[in-house]
Amino acid sequence: MTPPATAGPSPAPEPPPGPEPESRPPWRDPLRPVAERVEDLLGRLTPDERLAMLHQFAPPVDRLGLAAFRTGQEALHGVAWMGPATVFPQAVGLGATWDDELVRRIGEAVGREVRAMRAKDPRVGLNVWAPVVNQLRHPLWGRNEEGYAEDPVLTAALATAYTRGLRGSHPDYWRTAPVLKHWLAHNHETGRDTASTSVPARVLHEYELPAFRGPVRAGAVAGVMPAYNLVNGRPNHLSPLLESELRQWTGRPLVVCSDAGAPSNIAGSEQYHDSHEEGLAAALRAGVDSFTDHGEDSSVTLERLRGALKRGLIGQPDVDRAVRRLLTMRFRLGEFDPGLDPYRPENDPAEAAFDTPDHRALALRAAEAAVVLLKNAPVAPADAPAGRPLLPLPPGLRLAVVGPLADETKLDWYSGALLRAVSPLAGLRDHPATGSVVFAEGTDRVRLSCPEGWLTVPDAEVAERADTGALDPALLAGRTDLPPLTLSADRARAAEFALADWGGGVFTLRAENGHYLSVAEDGFVRASARQPGGWVVQETFEPVPQPDGGELIRHRGTGRLLTAAPEGLRLAGEEEPPTAFRREVVRDGARAVAAAAADADAVIVVAGNDPHINGRETEDRTTLALPPQQDRLWRAAHAANPNTVLVLTSSGPYAVPEAAAGLPALLWTAHGGQAAGTALARVLHGERAPGGRLPQTWYAADTDLPELLDYDLIGSRLTYLYHDGEPLFPFGHGLSYTSFSYDGLTLAGEGIAEGVLTAGVSVRNTGEREGEEVVQLYVRAVEPSVPRPHRALAAYRRVRLAPGATERITFTVDASEALGFWDVAHARWTVEPGDYEIQAGASSRDIRRSVTLTVPGDGRPAPRPVAAVGLDASAFDEHSGAELVDRSRTEGDAVRPARAGERPAVLHYRRCDLGEGAGAVRVEYAADGAGACRGRLELLADGRPVAEAELAADGGVYAYTTAEVPLSGPPVRGVVDLEARLHGALRLARLGFAAEGARRSG
Repeated sequence: MTPPATAGPSPAPEPPPGPEPESRPPWRDPLRPVAERVEDLLGRLTPDERLAMLHQFAPPVDRLGLAAFRTGQEALHGVAWMGPATVFPQAVGLGATWDDELVRRIGEAVGREVRAMRAKDPRVGLNVWAPVVNQLRHPLWGRNEEGYAEDPVLTAALATAYTRGLRGSHPDYWRTAPVLKHWLAHNHETGRDTASTSVPARVLHEYELPAFRGPVRAGAVAGVMPAYNLVNGRPNHLSPLLESELRQWTGRPLVVCSDAGAPSNIAGSEQYHDSHEEGLAAALRAGVDSFTDHGEDSSVTLERLRGALKRGLIGQPDVDRAVRRLLTMRFRLGEFDPGLDPYRPENDPAEAAFDTPDHRALALRAAEAAVVLLKNAPVAPADAPAGRPLLPLPPGLRLAVVGPLADETKLDWYSGALLRAVSPLAGLRDHPATGSVVFAEGTDRVRLSCPEGWLTVPDAEVAERADTGALDPALLAGRTDLPPLTLSADRARAAEFALADWGGGVFTLRAENGHYLSVAEDGFVRASARQPGGWVVQETFEPVPQPDGGELIRHRGTGRLLTAAPEGLRLAGEEEPPTAFRREVVRDGARAVAAAAADADAVIVVAGNDPHINGRETEDRTTLALPPQQDRLWRAAHAANPNTVLVLTSSGPYAVPEAAAGLPALLWTAHGGQAAGTALARVLHGERAPGGRLPQTWYAADTDLPELLDYDLIGSRLTYLYHDGEPLFPFGHGLSYTSFSYDGLTLAGEGIAEGVLTAGVSVRNTGEREGEEVVQLYVRAVEPSVPRPHRALAAYRRVRLAPGATERITFTVDASEALGFWDVAHARWTVEPGDYEIQAGASSRDIRRSVTLTVPGDGRPAPRPVAAVGLDASAFDEHSGAELVDRSRTEGDAVRPARAGERPAVLHYRRCDLGEGAGAVRVEYAADGAGACRGRLELLADGRPVAEAELAADGGVYAYTTAEVPLSGPPVRGVVDLEARLHGALRLARLGFAAEGARRSG
């Protein structure tokens, strides 16, 4: 998503209830079916009026009394970009709650705040772009903070809950119209609009589609937004799956809203079509209904669509189909029935709820529920009983609260402005069980000098700007109404800066006035920003070491070096020499932390990330390691005081094996919104038992991870489903201040009745404190014929139990979905006969009870009938070195070598039935590039070479040719395993087999 507009014309007022002057047309009659009303209204619109509705900012139709309408209101974890609102934990933090009902209530609160804010500001839209259901399979992806989990079951359940809250429960009218993001196989930011992700059929059907299918089938979703990237070589905005899959899951019309700027990418950065007219026409035909492009200026998009109409690339039915879906959504939102809409605040005061006590309590509850206790080992202070875990903290302790995030409440790109905020430091200071608190941020305090003098911050009051009801421009472009930094020959006037190291050489500098150094549009550096932020962060810098020990300073947002000009510190021009600075450390942050820790009873180190730096939309992470400065802090604290707790507050996992091994206590929480500090204090003191569970695997090292764009989690052995190594902390992990036992795992009846698997397990609180457990049900195929997960989540339940209490938990799951897999040979979902373990436990690696279920299944899949129907190259069982690409611009997949000049694509096809025998193989292939391309195909049957051919192609990537290659050696009959090896710059689409009589000698 590109930056939002901060201002613009307000939509026209909505029409009053009642008939038009001359009559009450059918579209105004709320007693008629919505589909009938839509058709009547559509028929009254001119072709130009219909076309105009396809842009994000649809204009009013004054002659009919239709208001302007805008698709798109960000509401990922609260209302975003429209000013102050209740800020809930990041989406990944909501994922850590494993609590459907809590997430539903948050969705309801957010939906009500959308309605309440819209009543005061018509720029607030009711078509909300949330939630994100892309799964967090690679922990370095920049947008993981926006998703819920690495697992499709957990993701789908939480997305269903959130959309139900956003949508409301009325059968006819919707509180808001939620749109799922981002279709499909997205979360990386490296080359996000040009990179193609290769998604094999099994990964698509077993992993990608279920996360979207769950909430869509639940009936609370208005539509989806395609992602920027390409999948199998085809832009997501042209995905045939929008029609063949998505719109087959529900009887309701689903709106497809493009991502911002993506329509222009089709013929722009992606070069997929030759002209924008062709690109937009292809998107409309593929199922895109609303074009988000060029901000509020619809003229460019409409001109391209008009051009497509004139060229015959689209017709009026294509336009009408999209408008019909958009109008249906507007009817469901009550736009045309203002007096009947139950979600209008004027009709129901409850829908005006905004920053209410209930919403504040809900934000606190969510922040508490998201805290994950990763480790809690015994310590042995002189005044504590032997073997007592460090947490919860006893009352009355002297606490050292340290670290760069200890006194921060960080926001991310999709946050609203904070109405209120409590940092960990404030939360602990305010908690009645805290004895006393000393604070050390742990950042180094530095002065910067050059031969001309010392860097200074001119005396000027930094007045905070009043909220405008939209994004604060100060966060986007910096301040120009303040004097820039200057040089002084007087050392006594040198400014002290807090230098925070965020890893990878990236740092921020905060002046003594509490504001960060920021580069404004005029290129000058000022101490003006409240926090790093904005679409392009203007507050981050990188050092460029020099041979003499000095360093140049590069502004990361522009890539330009700084120079200390007479008029002030600014970006250097192209021909202008930058200034080399020397850094003088006035106070060492690690030493300050050690000093604070030495005088305390316990130390709370709060470390992690700033959600705007080194990993976010536009930027992937480069490592799982903590920034070096933060790594030094926990080590310094622990060396000074063994009672050290490390709290990682971050948008994703860290690889901290030494901290996990050496420290007595370790916690993780995503950035927890407005109540993060209060929640953390309550958990640390035991007022609230920790109950969060990890929604993604924490790996031990970067070396556990595949390449950033490897989406084939089966082949790369990624996530808890397939990872063969030992994780640092597994998916589903989380401890409590009490203990739980599991007993009596049983299956109802024969285990499966009418397609439903029913399992029950008893969970008992065996400790002395109340606590919350997340009971997790997994399924494992015992002897599968194809690679299957180590275990896969089937269901879960978060329960609170008093000491000694027992609860019987019953799970009912769709047996086919839980036990089945995608049979690539026959392009269908199937349940294989055999034994399955049904497992119950506290995490994916902490299984407490299991029971075996034998199922007849659908029968062992028959061999591939390749002699009769041939073999699609993309339908491989396994591969190495292969990449899926588009067979044509509209449908189908082909295969090419991922690194054509280095190694072949090796494709395995199991149990291929060649019948009475094959004498030749027909190879359908094309060039993988412009001009003439050459390559070679080798075919093996049961490991024996049976064919080899040099192939040449010309005419482009979609100009397929067929070559018939005779098989050599003994006849190839019956069921065999085939292996195809494709070398060179070629695309392989299909293999066909001619009868043995076609064999030729030679």
